[in-house]
Amino acid sequence: MRIEVRRTGGFAGIERHAVVDTAGRPDACDWQALAERALAAGRGAPPLGVPDGFAYEITVDGRTVHCADPRLTEDQRELIRRVLKEGA
Repeated sequence: MRIEVRRTGGFAGIERHAVVDTAGRPDACDWQALAERALAAGRGAPPLGVPDGFAYEITVDGRTVHCADPRLTEDQRELIRRVLKEGA
């Protein structure tokens, strides 16, 4: 499973992008479950955010959803944190 996160916005407007490929990882099932929950709560189009907040595009195996601060679910927040940390 290929999980990609793109973060835009924020005060400085600096974009971050990271990718994690779970193939062959011992924790691949955990990543897959988290990604499915995060996608289920996402939107097909970018939602309205808040001034200087972050907007996110999450793509899992070609399926893309959008979400934004401060309305992230806990699963979205966790997936974003993990991908941006490990995929950097």
